Amino acid sequence: MKLTKAVITAAGPKQNRLPLQRFVDLDGVEKTALQIIIEDVVAAGVKEIAVVIQPRDEEAYAEAAGEYAQMLTFVEQPRPRGYGEALYRAAHFVGGEPFVHLVGDHLYISSDSRRCTQQLVEVAKIEDCPVSAVQPTRENMLPYYGTVGGRRVEGRNDLYVIENVLEKPTPTEAEQRLLIPGLRAGQYLCLFGMHVLSPLVLEILGSMVAQSGDVATPLSPALRELASRERYLATELNGTRYNIGVKYGLLTAQLALALNGSEREEVLARLVELLATRRPSSL
Repeated sequence: MKLTKAVITAAGPKQNRLPLQRFVDLDGVEKTALQIIIEDVVAAGVKEIAVVIQPRDEEAYAEAAGEYAQMLTFVEQPRPRGYGEALYRAAHFVGGEPFVHLVGDHLYISSDSRRCTQQLVEVAKIEDCPVSAVQPTRENMLPYYGTVGGRRVEGRNDLYVIENVLEKPTPTEAEQRLLIPGLRAGQYLCLFGMHVLSPLVLEILGSMVAQSGDVATPLSPALRELASRERYLATELNGTRYNIGVKYGLLTAQLALALNGSEREEVLARLVELLATRRPSSL
C-alpha cells in the first residue's frame, strides 16, 4: 500500500477556527494546531495534503500552515452538509488512491519514538487494508465520538476487526451493539480522528451524498458500509488524542503538550506556583 496523500477536514461550522489556534509544541516552539497536525502527517511520508475548509478560509489557513503551505491543496465545502460530504469533496484530489485522513480539531501526542500517524500507516501497510485508529474511552465521552464494535484479531491485543460503526451512540446503544470482549467495563473503542482509508469509502460516500439531497451526510454510516464490503481494521496506537473542540479542550491539549515536552520541568514549576497562589474559595 502506497500512501502519499492525506486529507484534513476542517470545515465544521463550529470547528473551522480551531486549527488556527496557537500552541507551544513539544519542543517549546509556538505553532498553530494546523502546523502540528501537518507535521504528524509529513512524518509518515505523506507528500500532498488536501484541507477541506469553509469558503473564504483559504488565506487564514495558508498563513497558519507556515512553511507547509506549498504542500496544501484547499478544497471548499460551500455549505455545512456533514462530515462525510466534506471528506467526499476531496475525492478528485485523492484520485482513486488509498489515503490518510485526519480531523482538524484533534492533536496527537505519541508515547513512542514514532508519531501517531507513522504508527497507523505502518499497520495499514503491513495489513494491506483500511485501518482506523481507536482509543478506549469512557462511556460518558460517547457523545463526542464515533465508536466501533467488532472483535480482536486473534493473538493481538491492539488490533480489531471492525464490524460496526455508530456516530455518537448513547450508552444503551453502545452496550447493545458495540461491546468488545476484553475491554474494561464502561469503556468503548472510540475513533481517534485518524484513519487510513481506501478509495471505496469515497465511492460509498458519493452514493450517500447523491441520495441525501440537502440532508447532512455523516461519515460513520460510510465506515460501517466499508466494513461490510472489505477487510477493515481498528488499531490502538501508542499515544493519546486530544479533542480541542470540547470544553477545556484547548487547555487540556496545551497542558498535555507542555507536560510531555522539552520544557516539562519549567511548566511543572509554574503550575505549582499557580496552585500555591490560588485564592481560597469563599465559604
